[in-house]
Amino acid sequence: MRIAMANDHAGYPMKVQIKQWLTGQGHEVIDFGTHDEGACDLPDFTYPAAQALGRGEVDRAILVDGVGYGSAMIANKIRGVFAAVCQDPFCAELARSHSDTNALCLGGKIIGPAIAMEIVRVWMSTDWLGAAGAPGGDEKYRRRVEKVVAIDDRHLRELSEVEVDQVG
Repeated sequence: MRIAMANDHAGYPMKVQIKQWLTGQGHEVIDFGTHDEGACDLPDFTYPAAQALGRGEVDRAILVDGVGYGSAMIANKIRGVFAAVCQDPFCAELARSHSDTNALCLGGKIIGPAIAMEIVRVWMSTDWLGAAGAPGGDEKYRRRVEKVVAIDDRHLRELSEVEVDQVG
């Protein structure tokens, strides 16, 4: 699986650890930075990663900042990106199994590395219950996610290349 990763200075140490684990699991990680703990602006890194996910260039994204909410706010502005902040494995499991999220947002100042790694492991290994033929699947999850996708389609649009250049 191709995974986009992005972070700010507060998320850098956690991103490094997650990236190493993902690579060890055989995933291809596309790292949008930042690449150190120097102060930076989160949108400069999270926005391009979310765009790559929205365009289908990657399968999922893992975004790490101080609390996780900044990344989620940015990512959820991009059509086709469905991001959730998870602070424990139970939330990660539900974010995937019930909501079919494709972006995971973590707070490097909120959770420690051990819990973060378990959240990532659970989120990466949990299937959506609304997928056709999913074991234990249920039509209600498909119906609910389809409604969210319809809202996404109705209210978000793809940016032209000119608009992308103006934002970046």
